[in-house]
Amino acid sequence: MAGGAAAAAGEAQCLSYAGCNFLRQRLVLSTLSGRPLKIRKIRAKEEDPGLRDFEASFIRLIDKVTNGSRIEINQTGTTLYYQPGLLHGGSLEHDCSPSRSIGYYLESLLCLAPFMKHPLKIVLRGVTNDQVDPSVDVLKATALPLLKKFGIDGESLEIKINRRGMPPKGGGEILFACPVRKVLQPIQFTDPGKIKRIRGTAYSVRVSPQMANRMVESARSILNKFLPDIYIYTDHMKGVSSGKSPGFGMCLTAETINGTILSAELASNPQGQGAAMLPEELGQNCAKLLLEEVYRGGCVDSTNQSLALLLMTLGQRDVSKVLLGPLSPYTIEFLRHLRSFFQIMFKIETKTPEEEHMGGEKVLMTCVGTGFSNLSKTIR
Repeated sequence: MAGGAAAAAGEAQCLSYAGCNFLRQRLVLSTLSGRPLKIRKIRAKEEDPGLRDFEASFIRLIDKVTNGSRIEINQTGTTLYYQPGLLHGGSLEHDCSPSRSIGYYLESLLCLAPFMKHPLKIVLRGVTNDQVDPSVDVLKATALPLLKKFGIDGESLEIKINRRGMPPKGGGEILFACPVRKVLQPIQFTDPGKIKRIRGTAYSVRVSPQMANRMVESARSILNKFLPDIYIYTDHMKGVSSGKSPGFGMCLTAETINGTILSAELASNPQGQGAAMLPEELGQNCAKLLLEEVYRGGCVDSTNQSLALLLMTLGQRDVSKVLLGPLSPYTIEFLRHLRSFFQIMFKIETKTPEEEHMGGEKVLMTCVGTGFSNLSKTIR
């Protein structure tokens, strides 16, 4: 698994792909497996060919967290060659492109952070909540508890929102810190359990603070029919910490007795785009999305399926099992990539709702870890 060995093998092991889809997955897996990567025909036929600004920003971020990576991009930006270096970590700062939210960058950092040489402590600036990517709130509520299950925990694991930033201008700022681990624990996570409580955050920036309260009321009107233990915080940021654009939104999480956390979120339309949304409507829709996610079920919500599968792959040479809801198309493609980068195949068994007595169809994923150990971690 050593990066040096893969680099020595050079072009022989170089994986080749075409198209702009799944760029993050490929770069992350290439970095972890130490295998070089070549991506051709990135939007070659479009009027504006090549990498977009948010993808270029992502590549710069990967370059910051690694040491000795070689990245070559041709003039039109349609071909990318990436030879991974060692994951270095340390204290960093990065300005994310405002066309995608910080969640776009943070999702990939969550995959890489446990395998750095030095514990990662990074400040990311940009859009904290938008309608496309998982928001920082959702990743904080769902991805961090998932990392803890694999033995990545401690006081230094945190996501802290210093400022919120809504699209189109952003202006948000978050701090992400993660400790490093030599090896990961295998997990057996097959019983999601019953839901015991619902928590959430309704946030509003540069609009009336009453918006948040209106969202909470309407979300509660739906969720109160199911269980009484609901608490939704209102978060109204003022002044500098409210970013540069107005907006509001909501993030809800449902927690089960076995520690599974399922999430849903919605954000208002960006200023000047689309019709204005009523906070009542947004609150109701968000509650319905949460119920939809609960129906899909599983031990990991649909946002973090690929993170869970990656950490299972990189575990010790031991069996890991996890029960997921229906696999998202992104996760299915991720499984294909895991096969090409790590030669890992998952055993996939479908569980019908009758067997489980609840919700939609579930999938039981089983694999044996590759025994990946973090070679760059300094031994003290």
